[in-house]
Amino acid sequence: MKLLMVCLGNICRSPLAEGIMKSKLPEIFHIDSAGTISQHEGEHPDKRGIATAKNHGIDISKQRSRPITKQDLEDFDKIYCMDLSVYEDVISMAKDEEQRKKISLFLEEAGETGNNTDVFDPYWSDMDGFEKVYQVLEKASSVIAKKLQAQ
Repeated sequence: MKLLMVCLGNICRSPLAEGIMKSKLPEIFHIDSAGTISQHEGEHPDKRGIATAKNHGIDISKQRSRPITKQDLEDFDKIYCMDLSVYEDVISMAKDEEQRKKISLFLEEAGETGNNTDVFDPYWSDMDGFEKVYQVLEKASSVIAKKLQAQ
C-alpha cells in the first residue's frame, strides 16, 4: 500500500508524518510526502523538524521537499492532508470520484472531528511548536497504522 502525507511546503508537518508512519508500519508500506506548493522543492525538512524527530529516534534528514503531482493521485492508495486548505488544494487536483476517495484529512482519519482536524503548522513557531506537532502526529499515526494493518 502506498501512502502520501501532504502539507503546504513539505518541510514541516508532512516530513514528520512520513517519518513517524515509517516507524510504525512494515516496509511493505511505501510512505512518501509532498507539498501543495513548490517553494521549497529540493530542500531538506526544517532543521527544527529534523531535531524533533531525532529526539524521538526518527531520522528525516535525508528527505527532500517536492510538490504533489497529478500522477501522485494515480499512484498512491491513500493521501493524507495536514489541514483543510491543503485538503481543498489536493481535492481540486482529483480527476474523478475514485481519486477523491483516496484523499482525507490526517486527523479526521485518526478519529478527530470538529475543530480538531487541522494539524497546526509549526513553521512560524519555536521548537515547542514542533514538539507539539510531533505529539499530535504520533498519536494520530498510531491510530491510522493500526487501522491500515487491520485491513
